[in-house]
Amino acid sequence: MTNMKNSTDSSSPSSAAANPLLTISKNPFGAFAFDKVEKKHFRPAINEGIRLAKLAYEKIRLDTSKPNFENTILAIETAPEVETHAAKIFFNLVGTSSDDEMQAITKEISPLLASLSSDLLLDEAIFKRVKSVWDSRAELKLSGEELRLTEKTYREFARNGALLSSEKKSELRALDQKLSTLSPQFSDNVLKATNDFKLVIENKQDLDGVPDAAIQSYAEAAKEAGLDGKWLVTLHQPSLSPMLSYSSRRDLREKLWRAYNSRSIAENSPVLRQIVELRHQRAKLLGYASHAAFVLEERMASKPETVISFLERIKDKAKPAALRDLDEVRKFKQETSGDDSFEPWDYAYWSERLKMKLHDLDEELLRPYFQLEKVVDGAFEHAKRLYGVSFKPLDGIPVYHPEVKVFEVIDDHTKQHIGLFYTDFFPRASKRGGAWMSSFREQGFYAESGKVERPHIVIVCNFTKPTATAPSLLTLDEVKTLFHEFGHALHGLLSECKFVSLGGTNVFWDFVELPSQIMENWVGEREGLAVFAKHYKTGETIPVELTEKIKKSSQFQAGYFAMRQINFATLDMAWHSNDPSSISDVVAFERGATAGTALFPPVDGTNSSAAFSHIFAGGYSAGYYSYKWAEVLDADAFEFFKEEGLFNKDVASKFRKYVLSKGSSEEPMELYKKFRGREPDPDALLRRDGLI
Repeated sequence: MTNMKNSTDSSSPSSAAANPLLTISKNPFGAFAFDKVEKKHFRPAINEGIRLAKLAYEKIRLDTSKPNFENTILAIETAPEVETHAAKIFFNLVGTSSDDEMQAITKEISPLLASLSSDLLLDEAIFKRVKSVWDSRAELKLSGEELRLTEKTYREFARNGALLSSEKKSELRALDQKLSTLSPQFSDNVLKATNDFKLVIENKQDLDGVPDAAIQSYAEAAKEAGLDGKWLVTLHQPSLSPMLSYSSRRDLREKLWRAYNSRSIAENSPVLRQIVELRHQRAKLLGYASHAAFVLEERMASKPETVISFLERIKDKAKPAALRDLDEVRKFKQETSGDDSFEPWDYAYWSERLKMKLHDLDEELLRPYFQLEKVVDGAFEHAKRLYGVSFKPLDGIPVYHPEVKVFEVIDDHTKQHIGLFYTDFFPRASKRGGAWMSSFREQGFYAESGKVERPHIVIVCNFTKPTATAPSLLTLDEVKTLFHEFGHALHGLLSECKFVSLGGTNVFWDFVELPSQIMENWVGEREGLAVFAKHYKTGETIPVELTEKIKKSSQFQAGYFAMRQINFATLDMAWHSNDPSSISDVVAFERGATAGTALFPPVDGTNSSAAFSHIFAGGYSAGYYSYKWAEVLDADAFEFFKEEGLFNKDVASKFRKYVLSKGSSEEPMELYKKFRGREPDPDALLRRDGLI
């Protein structure tokens, strides 16, 4: 946040005196002043950040001295600090505290931020200096992170239009401007459709089979909505899942399933068509065959053919198993109910009942052992045992919502401050669905302070809320989600890179899921569960027989769930690997693209693409395969832990040193080989899932 002091008139809301986004925080550890920020602060702060970034770029452009790392590469790296800081805070709040005004601001500032990026990446004079540093890297004796950042900077310019003619640069700028408004619009439409649906239950008998904890949460949701004495079910996952998995009312399951799978079709079909067409045009303008080809050049997979081959390899093993899984559930339903019809809204319900029969495991019986606070403490204890770090609750740190909690992260060996960790766990109408990790400040060098700063990381989830009679008791899937996002958080927190652009989760997207997905493995092991799974009333550790049932059931319907991910990844690649200009019907296109991977016949009036936020609003375009790709890495990596011990210090130390701390300071495969001693075994995932 260089030169922000006295940069504007003190009477303006954008002034350093009045605008917390333009003021150096006086809070402990530089924690952001969420208690002081107001909506009126965002526009002026981001505008001021853009102004300061342009001044910094102008200084680089007009510099007559010989280009070197400091006056060119590092100067570019640090130029947008004010804008980046303000935008990070803003977009984090858009995801957690959105309303019409925040969405309006998004539509205003997204094109401005896109324009700033274009101004830099299409600037011939600045690129000339960047290229000079890159070409002179041997003479300048660049090595390590300086060389890596120089390469990354050069490639970013080259891949985003720096080599284009002036005319084509103008075309690219126009495309980026259009795209900058469409993803927020897509996300807003999904959130609105999710919030608009409400199923009001007036007779408690209509909730037959639904767990008491869910019924209580429905009653409290109804009360909050002014429907005291009734029960309110929504399309947010903590509300939706218990109905689909446990409700004996098939008609209600169908109604909810159809509502969830028909969200924003009318609103988002034209939006997503524009997105894929503009992405394709952009890729072609830059000399790539498709958007997927452009994206994958900067991934471990490297090209679409590799991804498609990878998905096919897993599909060959998973699809026969998935069809057997589905047939098993179908037959069980027929034998139990005498009804041979089988629809998508039957799967979760009858699959859950079959699991109870085969493994004697009712997942609702696990909830009492998964009190949220104890699970969080368990995640912290895992980090302590594995990586030697502790999480200390902090009071007095400003937060953006009363439910948010803050912790200081401390290295047990050196006693040094590692960073701040924020948690935000419960659904709200203003909060988008799903779960994610983000940052308010990334680890790395900042010009404003002249030093490498420690990170401020947040994880956001939508878990089962506490009720009047019980604390928040999580499902097994929610426990895995918490550990997953906590893995991302550790990746951000334990970063030890010099430069922000190389640190933490700023890695190839098919590598970024390794730290998160590997953490889920401890949830499936008796030794891991024993750390935190304590009954919320008695304090009793989860019985061995229950942990054994969890372990034995871990491969239950593994083929089905593998194919579900393959289906989504295949759909993503279909949207982004070819010219989409001839696509006129989103529903028909999806059906054709997924004909070989979908396990149920298509249902009229439903469509996944229109609410597929991961690829149209979340940055995973041509990248949804990353989850499966990283599962191969995490399965292979966890086999190393199992061979040496789940909490083996030497293995954990290697994982911290070569994966969690290194960011993208080296090529991901090289980092993995330094950790594992070899490349990953592609069969590790198939072994874990019982598919071979």
